[in-house]
Amino acid sequence: MNKQDYYDTLGVARSASEDDIKKAYRKLAMQYHPDRNPDDKAAEEKFKTAAEAYEVLSDPDKRTRYDRFGHQGVAGDFGSGGFQWGDFTHAGDFEDILGNLFGGGIFGDLFSGRTRGRASNRGEDLRVNLKLTLEELAQGVSKTIRIKRYVPCESCGGIGAADRNSVRTCPTCHGQGQVQQRASSLFGVVMNVTTCPNCQGQGKIIDRPCSACEGQGRQMKTVTVKVDIPTGAGDGNYMRLQGQGHAGIRGGPAGDVLVVIEQEPHEFFERQDDDIIYVMPLSFSQAALGDQIEVPTLSGKVRLTIPPGTQFGKVFRLRGKGMPHLNGYGQGDQLVKVIVWTPTELTDREKELYEELSRLKSGKTPEKDRGFFDRIREDLFGD
Repeated sequence: MNKQDYYDTLGVARSASEDDIKKAYRKLAMQYHPDRNPDDKAAEEKFKTAAEAYEVLSDPDKRTRYDRFGHQGVAGDFGSGGFQWGDFTHAGDFEDILGNLFGGGIFGDLFSGRTRGRASNRGEDLRVNLKLTLEELAQGVSKTIRIKRYVPCESCGGIGAADRNSVRTCPTCHGQGQVQQRASSLFGVVMNVTTCPNCQGQGKIIDRPCSACEGQGRQMKTVTVKVDIPTGAGDGNYMRLQGQGHAGIRGGPAGDVLVVIEQEPHEFFERQDDDIIYVMPLSFSQAALGDQIEVPTLSGKVRLTIPPGTQFGKVFRLRGKGMPHLNGYGQGDQLVKVIVWTPTELTDREKELYEELSRLKSGKTPEKDRGFFDRIREDLFGD
């Protein structure tokens, strides 16, 4: 099923400002919040889709990728299972505002307690910079990377205790890691959820900690992780490997690995979005008389016809010879920019020929060629 456009979800124009987007999300969050719509699955789904849209459109990088490539451009941020509350990074934007209205704590359950409750056991995220060549990005590639991360303690199995008899349920929160308090608000009585002060959100009390991990339930280890880079990815794009980051404390959920792509400089290609720029030097004779030359591309060499009278700055477009689009449909172009190479050393014979040519051209300068500057302007700034 096709997903709704994020701008339509929030009811804003594609040119909407950050403030407009924030206001639109706040309105929807207030309207469809589960505390105002108990047992209403439709409202809960609308609340979630609004949060997903805001997660993308409030982030400049994600919004740029979404504007260019649609949902495919940000799919890697949410993993194979799609958007989850654990992906939401803006809970704090309205937590204070909505918290005042609902008595506080409304985000504790919705966002898996990213800032409170038992999910405080969640492992930290890891960031890895991955250098890739232009050819690898054009073709897509699988890489195996080595990272140092916390893994569950082998000695205690991740529970953080010397033995299972040393672990008991917290008597204050009864293993929930949270305590609830009833509070009054403009919308009636709601539940305020806070971290248990007795177990600090762990849900359990450990009498004898594991000596190997000092009660943390995890140890540092070097591991290998496989990452599949899609065709058309570019510098600064990143992929989220869910659950591949640091192991959580005492059996808590693992964090994620953010693989950030660094595009290595190419010997003679330059990338401009999905177009490839190639600067091609020509001799005076090639530019004046025309020629058939071979031009390198990402998919091999192609022959290019240079017409007589080609000027410095002329741009030839090789359609479909650029980078694949990230969404998998179509490719950019390769732009071949001409520069006329001037020799720095001449033989006596070459010097004589240039002098003879100069005499033949005497009196005919570019200024007197009525179309010269028009052609230069077209070549530099487009046909």
